[in-house]
Amino acid sequence: MPVIAILIGLAAGFAVWGVLDQIQSRAVQKIFGEELQARLDLRSRESLLRFNQYLSNYAATTRLLANHRRLAQYLEPLFWFPEEEVDPVIYAGFRPLWLPDFFGRNALLAPSHVALVDTRGQLREIYQAGDEPLPAELLNDTQQWLNDDEEVRPLLIRLEDQPYLLVSDRVEDAGGYTMGRLMVLVPINADFLAASNGAVPSDRSVVALVDSDAQRILASDEPRRLVPGTLVDDWTDRFLITRQSLPVYEGSNWNMLFATFVPQRSINRMSRHTVHFERRQRLLAALVFVSVFTLVIYLVSLRLNKVLVRMSSFSQRALGIEHPSFSRGGNQLLLLEEWIQQFTQLVLHAREEMRRKHESEMRETEALKAAIMEASLDAIVTLNRDGKMIDYNPTAEQMLGFGPAQALGESFADHFVAPSVSEQFQNMLSESAGHRLGKHQTHVRGELRARRGDGLVFPIELSIVPIDLDDQRFYTLYIHDITKRKQAEREIKSLARFASESPNPILRVNEQGQIVYANAASEPLIACWETTAQGQLPSPWCDTLTEAMQEGQPQEREDDFGSHIFSLLFVPIQDLGYVNVYVRDITAVRRAEQESRQHQAELVHVCRLSTMGEVATGMAHELNQPLAAIVNYAKGASRRLQGGIGETDALVSAMSQISSQAERAGEIIRRLRALVGKQPPIRSRADLNHLVREVCGFVEFETERLAVSIALDLTEGEIPVDVDLVQIEQVLLNLVRNALDALAEQSPEDRRLSIATRAADGTALVSVADSGPGIAPSRMVRLFDPFFTTKETGMGMGLPISQTILDNHDGRIWADSSPGQGACFFISLPVLDVKEAETGDLLPSPPGA
Repeated sequence: MPVIAILIGLAAGFAVWGVLDQIQSRAVQKIFGEELQARLDLRSRESLLRFNQYLSNYAATTRLLANHRRLAQYLEPLFWFPEEEVDPVIYAGFRPLWLPDFFGRNALLAPSHVALVDTRGQLREIYQAGDEPLPAELLNDTQQWLNDDEEVRPLLIRLEDQPYLLVSDRVEDAGGYTMGRLMVLVPINADFLAASNGAVPSDRSVVALVDSDAQRILASDEPRRLVPGTLVDDWTDRFLITRQSLPVYEGSNWNMLFATFVPQRSINRMSRHTVHFERRQRLLAALVFVSVFTLVIYLVSLRLNKVLVRMSSFSQRALGIEHPSFSRGGNQLLLLEEWIQQFTQLVLHAREEMRRKHESEMRETEALKAAIMEASLDAIVTLNRDGKMIDYNPTAEQMLGFGPAQALGESFADHFVAPSVSEQFQNMLSESAGHRLGKHQTHVRGELRARRGDGLVFPIELSIVPIDLDDQRFYTLYIHDITKRKQAEREIKSLARFASESPNPILRVNEQGQIVYANAASEPLIACWETTAQGQLPSPWCDTLTEAMQEGQPQEREDDFGSHIFSLLFVPIQDLGYVNVYVRDITAVRRAEQESRQHQAELVHVCRLSTMGEVATGMAHELNQPLAAIVNYAKGASRRLQGGIGETDALVSAMSQISSQAERAGEIIRRLRALVGKQPPIRSRADLNHLVREVCGFVEFETERLAVSIALDLTEGEIPVDVDLVQIEQVLLNLVRNALDALAEQSPEDRRLSIATRAADGTALVSVADSGPGIAPSRMVRLFDPFFTTKETGMGMGLPISQTILDNHDGRIWADSSPGQGACFFISLPVLDVKEAETGDLLPSPPGA
């Protein structure tokens, strides 16, 4: 009987444990799943909020750039004709003067391209940060992507199957004249998503942009873990995926979703750890329970067995029944009581162990929530049903300016909401509760004015999320300080008043040609038109007005009144039936352009005179040689004639030498006069190799003085070019003299100067290389700036003038140098004959070619 009792006790105990294990396992997994889902939802919302804020930062920075004083001053002298077809100016690898580094200051990734677009949508200037050019889709048609609204909105678009962020804003010159729009293009790639997502989360989650139609991953912040171009369904076995709609769909050509990927490995590991721990605890308790249960039955069976033994003995003695062979033992009831006490202690111990485990898990959960709240960039405040604060993060403490003793248990509306909007805040709380009861998931959002602990009132953007736990209502407030955004909006609105304050004339004319508005600066123009501020537009300009309204495109004209020259831009507003006329007085600009051309010619001539003064000594040395030869030959012939010993052939040879040397002297004087003489540019066919040899003759005296031999590596045959001989000789002479000045600082044995020419693909190239000390990288940047020189007595105009001369000849000039290894200057000119010359390797190409 005891053996049967033990078997029954074990079977019954394990059966009870199996039922309890299934029930408790499902309960634990359910609690864990609810907590996990809540954490995933919070994580995805925070990632989307950070991404939206990152896009808003780009919009604000673009508006600052478009309204920056440097850009306005840069646009002031420019004048873009809408009907003119021009190639955009490209700044490859270096930042233009009109583009300050606002993105780096605002901790934003630098855009790949920043462009200036005129009012017709034609690209005028493009800043290219890297090697990738502007996408062809955007280069061919920019008008469809530009936002004409006053509000600057970030736009997510698709270019060449890649997502990009595009932000544009209207740009004006210093006079308030609208020149077009500033366009900022940023590729949305891994670096962009990583920067928008902030620090790497502890759960190693990944954020990505997903094509809503194809369910394909476009970009992720960790492309090695989450490969772009793959389908979302390919990752469901490795990640828990949360998809959310993006708020910037208007104007976009791509339906995209914002997705958060949380690895299932860490979640499954945590789930298995929790379930296994609970199961081990329950198994321990079950073993104790089964053992005690079996022991109790065993003791009871022993007691019953003893009674049965007594009864069997009595029955055997009384009735002669055979003994059933029950085992004998001690006091089984006492043993049963002892085992019951031990069982009770084990149960209490297991319950205490489970309580400690539960408290430890609760502390871990609270620590995780605290870390999330502390890392949030926005203030997060939790209110109870009565609107009193029960929790907050450090950002809320800093934003609202309160201490722990001043916050918990206090009414949020009474202490931290401006009295004027307290009723609005209560309405938002009621509205959020209504959404919850109606089973809506939309958060209640709005703008209010908050009040700090010191009484300072400032604007905020508020989002309220209601939460119901155990029949109790709580509210989570997400607060974002929008003081800077409001300030930027006020500044933008103040720009609307610039029309009346603009120093340039601005008029508004209706379809009938009547002036309905004219600012104070328009009085000189109206006087020239011989009309009034509310009068009729002169008839020639009415035709331009009609043309602008019919075509719907701005029309630009110039009007010369003799004393004034005005540039007029007719911008049609067809929806309202009027035309805005933006006028600029360009009298000073036109006169300055004429004077600039005159001054440039004078400056080139002065520079040539200065160069000629420096080579005068060498020319004098060259003249002395033929003159000395003439004198010697003349004296020798005279002595022969006087002595009567002169032979006819010898005298004829001497006369021939005298004639040849005289022609040489005349040629030297002719070159000097051509170099010094002031004359208009005259283009003619010339051999570039001949020009190089002629320039080498100019510096023959200086090369002998420095003991330098010029190594010529000229291509075979001629290199025909159509140039102004004097100007190109001036450029070559300037480069050779600069090289000689650099070699003067070297020891004689280290002085080397070489000149090479090449021709290929319709381009002629000349290189002038020296073994001087070289040019520092800091000076290379300013090498072609006017009045910048590395010489103690230099004017700093030789290289800028050379650059101007080559620009007029459709050529280029550039330099390459390493400190301590000499310098090499290159010039390129178009070859007159387009046949390709196979004369050797081509010299290095100019930067950006």
